[in-house]
Amino acid sequence: INNFIINSKQKDAHAIAEEIAKKTGLFNNLHTDKSPEGVSRFENIQELLNGIKDFSETAEQGVNKLPDFMEDVALLTDQDKETEDDFNKVTLMTVHAAKGLEFPYVFVVGLEENLFPSMMSGESQENLEEERRLFYVAITRAKERLFLSFASTRFKWGQLTDCQPSRFISELDDKFLEKHELTPKKKEYASHKIYAKTKYKKKPYSPATKKFITPKNLTNINRAKNISINESDLSKIKTGMQVKHGRFGEGKVIAISGDGSNKKATVFFTGIGQKELLLKFAKLELKN
Repeated sequence: INNFIINSKQKDAHAIAEEIAKKTGLFNNLHTDKSPEGVSRFENIQELLNGIKDFSETAEQGVNKLPDFMEDVALLTDQDKETEDDFNKVTLMTVHAAKGLEFPYVFVVGLEENLFPSMMSGESQENLEEERRLFYVAITRAKERLFLSFASTRFKWGQLTDCQPSRFISELDDKFLEKHELTPKKKEYASHKIYAKTKYKKKPYSPATKKFITPKNLTNINRAKNISINESDLSKIKTGMQVKHGRFGEGKVIAISGDGSNKKATVFFTGIGQKELLLKFAKLELKN
């Protein structure tokens, strides 16, 4: 434990968290537990490390240690507490916790091979059937509409990896599904056998041609300069400003909340969507 304490002051949050998980035997113990509860615990540890890695990469040098992560999580947890007036909300739960409940609209996410069904379930037909039954439980929670989704890429153990749609999707009868084609920006998975049945096009597309006119008499425009913002200049970030993030790219600030070191910006990033960032960790750059 003393070594962990010393290393936590020298290494970033992800490095020390991964070291603790390995050296304490936590990884090995959970990996050998093939029960549904054991698989769930193993996946939870994986997602926790992914979250810590994301924090370590986006936090400023010197404030990316494990205590900084714990302080940040505690702050978010306090703000996420429910209030008596908070009726318009989304309920998040595991499939196990949803047994016996029903909702008008249900979203089942993460329908990817090695996630649902999990990687460990492939080692046993019995475990695979158990996850198939869980999938049935999940989709029968919806009273009106059911939404099924999967990611084309996902962070696993700190690495961005390609994903294949779950076999459970292709086992559903097409007459009950309304499928949507992947957008051109997404990676095409039609070549995978498991996705062959879910490939969908609303209508055939014919090629189009377009003539381009060569521009004339254009004046050169200087590229916009990026202005780095440090913690002492957090007041420079205002609603409506265009900013750039090292991971999410360019976006527009749509809201500011908090003050001092707890000041946050809600930014809508092009192609990604809305993100809430703690400014002292975000490393945003202003776009002139």
